[in-house]
Amino acid sequence: MRSHIDMMEALRLTRQGRLEEAMAVLRGASPGRADANQQQSKDGKLTVLEMVPPSSETGNAWTVLPRESAAIFHPPPARRRFFDRLPTLRGDGGGAAGLGRKPPNVEVPSGARFEDHVFANEIGSRSYKLYVPSRYDGSPLPLVVMLHGCTQSPDDFAVGTRMNEHADQQTMLVAYPEQPKSANPMRCWNWFNGSEQRRDHGEPALIAGITRQIMRDFPVDPNRIYVAGLSAGGAAAAIMGATYPDLYAAIGVHSGLACGAACDLTSAFMAMRHGGGEASGPASATALVPTIVFHGDADKTVDPVNGDQVIAQAKSTARLAKSVVRGQSAGGVSYVRTIHVNPAGRSLLEQWVLSGVGHAWSGGSPAGSYTDARGPDASREMVRFFLEHSAAS
Repeated sequence: MRSHIDMMEALRLTRQGRLEEAMAVLRGASPGRADANQQQSKDGKLTVLEMVPPSSETGNAWTVLPRESAAIFHPPPARRRFFDRLPTLRGDGGGAAGLGRKPPNVEVPSGARFEDHVFANEIGSRSYKLYVPSRYDGSPLPLVVMLHGCTQSPDDFAVGTRMNEHADQQTMLVAYPEQPKSANPMRCWNWFNGSEQRRDHGEPALIAGITRQIMRDFPVDPNRIYVAGLSAGGAAAAIMGATYPDLYAAIGVHSGLACGAACDLTSAFMAMRHGGGEASGPASATALVPTIVFHGDADKTVDPVNGDQVIAQAKSTARLAKSVVRGQSAGGVSYVRTIHVNPAGRSLLEQWVLSGVGHAWSGGSPAGSYTDARGPDASREMVRFFLEHSAAS
């Protein structure tokens, strides 16, 4: 396991703008140290990059320190390459990606709606998209809250996961909260910040607030509310399950990490590379929240051991039997599906390990970003799993 000193070295290099060297450290190399405050760029100019992690002082957002008079800000593409690694989303998959990519067009069938909304409370505000299915007739519907990954948008995530299509087939509402650049320059949910892992604080309070606003504005079945996400969004979904087990009947974590896997920038590096160690949810989360996990075994951004830890955290002290099913998707991806059942035979946990799949939504559309169309359809399986679970049962 890599030492704490290595993680601090990666952080030190990043703050100096030496992103390639920082990435080399994360890959296991030991680059030589240089001046602690500046470096020469290819054109001979000095470059400085100092990113300050989220805190109460910075308004729970990543901020950039003022430029030194003799320095220039490092070009955005280089900054992106590092932050693609940091907050857990990088282009291992087949879909196109990147902050500069034009959002894809979301096709909405006749009778359906894809609406823009905003939620605000004393903590802050977030925009979100809401998909209302074509067969909506005013009856109480299940609700799925989808948390996108880094560099993504609600439109991009909706297209890539095809979740709207499944929601229309099953007559469900789907919400897509949007993380703005003001909260994280790569639009990542700040799962690695300890202040963003608490009930009624920070981003969890905003996501829960969006959920409750939809419950006020639409007829939502309060026993069939679910949350899922990819990468940083998957880690945020795990946090929501741990902090609001009374609100969400089940959660889906794709290529994410367990709640508490990291508490700051340095531990985030460690968790992504080696797992979160003694990751644990808040003491208040005593109930087992049904959980489905997808993770590629070729994920070089978030180590697959994190999927194991999400299941272990959800299982906690519960006594569950397990069965293993092996199969292959129509696209040729082999998988291992492990099902954990209670003494009554009810499935409470599912873990899908996908052979040869990287950091990408399995079975997603290449029109979206960070997807691997070859794999089993994660959206379909999550919807199936969700509808098997109700908070009332």
